[in-house]
Amino acid sequence: MALTEQELRTLDYEPDAGGHFGDYGGRYVSETLMAALSELDQNYQMLKNDPEFQREFDADLATFVGRPSPLYHAQRWSNAIGGAQIYFKREDLNHTGAHKVNNTIGQALLAKYSGKPRVIAETGAGQHGVASATVAARLGLECVVYMGADDVERQSPNVYRMKLLGAQVVPVESGSRTLKDALSEAMRDWVTNVDNTFYIIGTVAGPAPYPQLVRDFNAVVGREVKWQSKEILGRYPDALVACVGGGSNAIGLFYPFLKDTEVAIYGIEAAGRGLSTTEHAAPLCSGRPGVLHGAKTYLMDNSDGQIAHTHSVSAGLDYPGVGPEHAYLKDIGRANYVGATDDEALAAFHEVSEVEGIIPALETAHALAYTKTLAATMRPDQTIVCNMSGRGDKDIFTVAKMEGISLT
Repeated sequence: MALTEQELRTLDYEPDAGGHFGDYGGRYVSETLMAALSELDQNYQMLKNDPEFQREFDADLATFVGRPSPLYHAQRWSNAIGGAQIYFKREDLNHTGAHKVNNTIGQALLAKYSGKPRVIAETGAGQHGVASATVAARLGLECVVYMGADDVERQSPNVYRMKLLGAQVVPVESGSRTLKDALSEAMRDWVTNVDNTFYIIGTVAGPAPYPQLVRDFNAVVGREVKWQSKEILGRYPDALVACVGGGSNAIGLFYPFLKDTEVAIYGIEAAGRGLSTTEHAAPLCSGRPGVLHGAKTYLMDNSDGQIAHTHSVSAGLDYPGVGPEHAYLKDIGRANYVGATDDEALAAFHEVSEVEGIIPALETAHALAYTKTLAATMRPDQTIVCNMSGRGDKDIFTVAKMEGISLT
C-alpha cells in the first residue's frame, strides 16, 4: 500500500531482524546455509562499524577503484532533447568498468576478515565476474565464477578478462543458460563448500543479509551524488534514473535519497520485446510476489508456478526476479518502475555514443532510454541524474552481430 509523503520521509528503510523489507526478503534456504548466513550477518553487522574495516574499504575505493566517480553534465544530449538537464553518474569510469566493484571490494574484505580462502560469484553481463576476479587476484583468493552458457557466448570479452585475472569460469548449461541459472549453481557450490568459501553475490537479491550489505557497499554512489549535486547545482536533482535487473546499481543510487521525497525515483526494467509479450525481464512491471533464490520478492512465473524464461538484449538485466528492497519501494510508492524495450535501449546506446562520446553498457542504455522520455516532459531548469552503471565495451560484439556487422 502506498504511503503518504510524510510517512515516506520518516520511514526507517532498514530491514528488520529477519532481513525483511516489509513483506519481502527474509531467508528461504536450506538448513545447511542458515548457519552460514547467520555467521555472515553477525560478521557484517560487527565489521561495518569497525574503523579498521571501514578505513581499508574507503582506501580501496579511492586508490584501487578510483572514487569518487564524476557527475557529468550531458549538455549536448540535454539540449538536443530540449527538456531537463541530464547528468551522468560515471560509474563506467571505475576500475573494471562498472559499479560492481564497489560491492566486490566490500565483500572480498568480508571474506578476508572471515578467513575464507575461496570466493565464488555468479555473473550475467560479466561485469560482476570481472570485478570479483579482480579483487580476488588482489587479495590472493581462489575465485570461481558461474556464468550462463548463453551469456558466456554473448559476453566473450569479459570471459577472457576473468580468465586473465586467474578465475575459473564455469559455463552453466541448465535451464535458460542465463543469470538465473548461474546464481542457482553458485548457491549449490556454496552449500557444498560453505566451510572454506565466501559467496560474493552480485546484486541485492538473495537471502538476508545480502540485500542489505550489497546495498550498503554500493550506497557510496548515492552519497557522492548528494554532495556533488549540491556542489554543482546547489541542490539535489529533481529525479534519479537507473536500470534494474537484480537492482544493485539502482539501490546504490536511490538509498541515500529515500527520505528526500522531493527527489523522484525511477527504476527501469528490461521490457525486451514488449511487456505485452512473455519475452521480457520485468518482474516489477508485470510479475507477482513469490520466492526466488532465498528471498520473497516480485518474480516472473508461469501458470504452473514455475520460474519463467526471460529475455533481454542485455545479459545483466536478463533475470526473473529483483532485490526485495525494490519490491518494497514499489509497494509503498517511493519508487516508480517502468520498462524500456530492446529497441529503445539500442537506440539510446547509439544516440549517447554519437552525441556524448560515451559508449554505455546495454544495461545502462535501458535507463538512458527512459531518461530521454522523462527529460522531454520536464523544464530546462530541472535536472535528472542517470546512473551510467557500466561501459559498453563488452557489448560491441553483441550489438554488431544484431546489426549484421562482422568484427572478425
